[in-house]
Amino acid sequence: MSTGTTPRLTPSAASANVSRTMTRVLVIDNYDSFTWNLVHLLGPLATSVEVVRNDAVTTDAILASSPDAVVLSPGPCTPNEAGICLDLVKRVSPEIPTFGVCLGLQTIGQAFGGTVRRAPLPMHGKVSDVEHQGQGVFRGINGSFKATRYHSLIVERETCPDALAITAETPDGLIMGLSHRTLPIHGVQFHPESILSEHGATIMRNFFDLAAAWNARHAPTRAQAASGQ
Repeated sequence: MSTGTTPRLTPSAASANVSRTMTRVLVIDNYDSFTWNLVHLLGPLATSVEVVRNDAVTTDAILASSPDAVVLSPGPCTPNEAGICLDLVKRVSPEIPTFGVCLGLQTIGQAFGGTVRRAPLPMHGKVSDVEHQGQGVFRGINGSFKATRYHSLIVERETCPDALAITAETPDGLIMGLSHRTLPIHGVQFHPESILSEHGATIMRNFFDLAAAWNARHAPTRAQAASGQ
């Protein structure tokens, strides 16, 4: 795995990978100390987890590499300062399943037209209740659960684009989860990798299951994209 230099991303035919849950996962590191906790959470769920910083790889290289999934890490900045992440969501996520954590969710929201603004209160290391409908990445989780939050920005609910469904929220209505209505794009505002967050492994496993199902349905298209046809 590489953290500081542009990695060698070799093209792969996606159709060769869809029989397994997740073979190759690419994590975009937004210069955050929690990135490696996230990698540790993903490790048992994927054969290979590669980490690259948000300014050490190009969107074109990721498209050519055709990983099974892309995960956008948390980070200390705004989506506008997160390297390739905004461009990545706009160009890669229609073809490659994408999951965003904290800054990653904010990037997804902004990429599709939402507004990222200051939260009413900064939440750094605070544990909150998260409410959800038990669908998508929250499948199999009964009722609300505790999750750790480290953020001072949110996706403004009033500007949440129609393309994105709000899948989780705090009791006072702050967005804690988003999913695209037709594309394999999901995100959470909280930190599933935190030791104080409940059901983190379940959430990531659900995303990988959704991603694998998408890849299986779209294998011919992705294989053509990976080969440049």
